[in-house]
Amino acid sequence: MFTRTFATINSSAPRKFRLPHVAAAAAGAVSFSFATFASCTKSKSEILKEMSESTSKIESMLAAEKKIESLEERALASKGFQEMSFAGLQLHVTDNKARNLVNAREKIVAAAAAGAKIICLPECFNSPYDTSCFPKYSEPIPETASALDPTTSPSTAMLLEVAKSCGIYLVGGSIPERGTDGNVYNTCVIVNPEGEIVGKHRKMHLFDISIPGGITFKESDTLTAGKSFTTFDTEYGRIGVGICYDLRFPEQSAIMREKGCKMLIFPGAFNMTTGPAHWELLLRARALDNQCYVAAVSPARDETAGYHAWGHSTVISPWGDIVATTEHQPATIHATVDFTNVDNIRQNIPVSKQKRNDLYELNEKSKL
Repeated sequence: MFTRTFATINSSAPRKFRLPHVAAAAAGAVSFSFATFASCTKSKSEILKEMSESTSKIESMLAAEKKIESLEERALASKGFQEMSFAGLQLHVTDNKARNLVNAREKIVAAAAAGAKIICLPECFNSPYDTSCFPKYSEPIPETASALDPTTSPSTAMLLEVAKSCGIYLVGGSIPERGTDGNVYNTCVIVNPEGEIVGKHRKMHLFDISIPGGITFKESDTLTAGKSFTTFDTEYGRIGVGICYDLRFPEQSAIMREKGCKMLIFPGAFNMTTGPAHWELLLRARALDNQCYVAAVSPARDETAGYHAWGHSTVISPWGDIVATTEHQPATIHATVDFTNVDNIRQNIPVSKQKRNDLYELNEKSKL
């Protein structure tokens, strides 16, 4: 009876569930016949208890197999069709963290409802862009969703909740992170449609500049630089993440391209001195250098704030064309990103295969 019941369940399950280890475990767990009952020295209650425990194990195994199948089916559904919708949210950021989180969530939900599959927030979306504010607005960011404490990490909690609710990939701009080492970092949290943290990028290059007659800013007054490259996988392709000033360092982007990235995303907040001169130029340069899509998402400009962001959130194609852009007001940019364009351009102009590695090379050094 019990053997027949499992055979029915196993034969009706998806093919990948009918695996040897599942069958073996199930057979060992539930292969009881009435003859076995009669000859078994254990009591009926003991046998039923063991069968119940074995059934629970089987159900857990099947649940795990179903989760794997869901991810694989999502990837198979997009295989050969690498087109997806990207949205960049150019948000108005205030000095009220709770209000910033509510505003960000509302805009994320709206962008997802419009069809966006990957959504990006701006740099410092929960805090004023001000070195004196970074420590005050900082919060811990766990490595995994299971370690999250919403009371101490409200920004990350919102990102995980809304990504799962909307079924999207969410590149969470950046927030000031209070590390376990006591340092403060400018950090981007990346969340998948299951509400899991799949990446955490700490800004590698701190914005320390002084332009006479322009701007002086020194992030290193209160921030510590990160030490890791950050990429994450989607069913569409691999994506790399940097933050603002990281954009100026072509080596970082080149290494992410070598890691297989077809798109680079930079939450950023260029200012009124560097923005007009370099923002679009750098985005197009990184796209052409690496033959990939490049997106940068800025906060909206607030003339009443101490730091005036350039705005102009933009998406660039691997050919260097502007796919989507905006001005400096609050806005959402939408762009259709087709990774087959990346493949075609890299095949037609195969610069990665024409490098003179006998004369120069690019290497990622080991983490300290």
